[in-house]
Amino acid sequence: MIAESRALLIQMNRAMYLRILLFFCYFFLIQQVAWGQTTLKGRVLDDKGLALPGANILIKGSYDGTTSDVDGRFEFQTKKEGFQILVFQLMGFKKVETTIECLGEEITLEEIELKEEITQMNAVTISAGALEASDENKAVVLRPLDIVTTPSAMGDITGALQTLPGTATVGNDGRLFVRGGDASEVGIYVDGLFVGNAYGSTTGNVPTRTRFNPNLFKGTFFSTGGYTAEFGQALSSTLALNTKDLSLRNQGDLSIMSVGGGYSHTLANEKQSITASANYFDLGPYQKLINQNFDFERPAYGWDLEAAGQKSLKKGGLIKALVRTEAGGLSLWQPQPGIDGRGVLLDLNNSYTYAQTNWKNAFAKGWTLFGGASYSHNVDNLGFDSLKIKNTANTLHAKTYSVKDFSDRVSMKLGVEYFQQNYSEALPEMDLTRNFEDQRIFAFTEWDWYLSSKLVFRAGLRAGRSSLNEQTWLDPRFSFAYQLSETSKVSLAAGFFSQMPVDNYRVLNPELQNSTSNHLIANYFYQKEGITFRAEAFYKSYNQLVTLEGDPMNPSFLENGGEGYAQGFDIFFRDQKSFKNTDYWVTYSFVDSERQFDQFEARVQPSYAPRHNFSLVVKHFIKPLKSQPGISFSMNDGFTYTDPNQPGQMNAKTKSFQSLSLSWSYLPKPNLIIHFACTNVLGRDNVFGYNFSQTPNGDGVFTSLPSGQVAPRFLFVGVFLTLSKDKTANQLNNL
Repeated sequence: MIAESRALLIQMNRAMYLRILLFFCYFFLIQQVAWGQTTLKGRVLDDKGLALPGANILIKGSYDGTTSDVDGRFEFQTKKEGFQILVFQLMGFKKVETTIECLGEEITLEEIELKEEITQMNAVTISAGALEASDENKAVVLRPLDIVTTPSAMGDITGALQTLPGTATVGNDGRLFVRGGDASEVGIYVDGLFVGNAYGSTTGNVPTRTRFNPNLFKGTFFSTGGYTAEFGQALSSTLALNTKDLSLRNQGDLSIMSVGGGYSHTLANEKQSITASANYFDLGPYQKLINQNFDFERPAYGWDLEAAGQKSLKKGGLIKALVRTEAGGLSLWQPQPGIDGRGVLLDLNNSYTYAQTNWKNAFAKGWTLFGGASYSHNVDNLGFDSLKIKNTANTLHAKTYSVKDFSDRVSMKLGVEYFQQNYSEALPEMDLTRNFEDQRIFAFTEWDWYLSSKLVFRAGLRAGRSSLNEQTWLDPRFSFAYQLSETSKVSLAAGFFSQMPVDNYRVLNPELQNSTSNHLIANYFYQKEGITFRAEAFYKSYNQLVTLEGDPMNPSFLENGGEGYAQGFDIFFRDQKSFKNTDYWVTYSFVDSERQFDQFEARVQPSYAPRHNFSLVVKHFIKPLKSQPGISFSMNDGFTYTDPNQPGQMNAKTKSFQSLSLSWSYLPKPNLIIHFACTNVLGRDNVFGYNFSQTPNGDGVFTSLPSGQVAPRFLFVGVFLTLSKDKTANQLNNL
């Protein structure tokens, strides 16, 4: 009995000891768990001190974390011990990492500041004076495809650009005239390299065209003023054309046109491509079918050969090369006011060669490098009855620059470029020649500061030196843009711009200095779902313009004695949404320009600067007919000219210029395009000025002849066939 009691007591003691042991272990573990948890709390703010809700906060390499509330506050616990990395991140802001030590205590992080991250998707861009025509840019104003489908353009790059704000249509010239400036004040670049004699040579008021085929380019940057410090030697604007990168496929493109024909062939793979083309045009057969207003002895003709190659490099770079050579001419009789007969025989033969190569690559740590060189060679053989003249121009341009992104907020561009220019005028039959050679060197830098994704500031500086006139100059430029909303922004640009006088003036007086211009531009830009609206006001002052005495064709006493201004505004509206399968844009520009230049003794409105300019382009695709008809209408209030029968200079104006053009593009098969276009359908007799006799007649009147269009209308028919394994490929794929 005693033994049983003792055994029972032992069992009871064991149970009590077990309970005590279990209680102790439980208490100890609870203390350990409590000691092993660290509480993290704090608040997340932006760089303006405003709360950021929805920010993710977590321990790096774990699932421990939380998100901030509407006040930006957060709190969570972690079992992690020792030193840990705490991560704060929110879309649109830079990630922040901070080191903490988890000791089982509460850690309070009062204010964690996240700075806005600037990317290409959310960064505001400067649009003052700038019109981009690249499908890769989110602010597209004019696509490369529009160049060939605008009825009045007839496939000419400048013809399409003349429907944009800030430009004027001068039908007997064909070049770009921007905001009261002469066509020589527009600098043209291909892949950032200068193109000498970019327009085809012409004479006798026959309009010219740019030399290059629009199929060559993937995009266009057209600046009507206030342009980047990278470009110079242009008082009014710059046109920067960017050639295509690697071609997509092997294909051949055959073109049969009412004025000629051509063929191009492309060989391509993943690493390299090359396109070679040959074209010929002759207005002779066209002249026999549709008579022209001009008395051609030999209508315009010409041929060209072109090759463009691209090669991607192992480290991501791309090298491009372009070579073009061409020749052509025309011969016509120029009637003379007050003189009977056919007039003076004007004869022109031109040969031209352009070559360039460039390389660009992006490297680590935010560096991008560019290098390239171009060469232009132009020879014009001119005849004025028995007088023979030979003009030769050579331009070499070498350029390199680097871009450094120090962060998503600060970017720098720094570069240098060199020009060597030779120009000569000769009378071969008299063995007389005058010429000049100039070497110019430039350095430029430009800095972009993104103060936020809504505000960017750009400052640039361009310095130049000419060996011919021993002049040195410095041009500062500034611009900024502010994003008002997701769809609209405002921007402002200002700066100094310099340009050497034209070659035929410099060869007479090599000591002529730069002409200068100061630009001030304010811009509003809106874009949303196929709707684009752009309004811009501008002011330009001119100084050191060249003035002369005598006939501008044979001037004397040239000096930098002129000045002037141009001011106004322009509006652009494009709608690709409101009407199904319809794309249209409307442009209006007002330009008030006066300048003292050339032979003018006081400020006058230049003949190439009409005050009011309007254009409308409409294109509509009809699916059942596989066709796209188009219509374009351009007008201005007329061109000023000097009537010697009245007192003063630039004392008269022509009637308003008006031109209605139509086009029809038909795709019977995916690889076949038939295109028809007609300019000035209504046959309006547009006059651009008058040529007056040198002396009055017996009644004391200076007789005149109008300077008008080559023909009342111009008709174009083209058949474009693409030969490729891909039967859906056509020439539109090149644009």
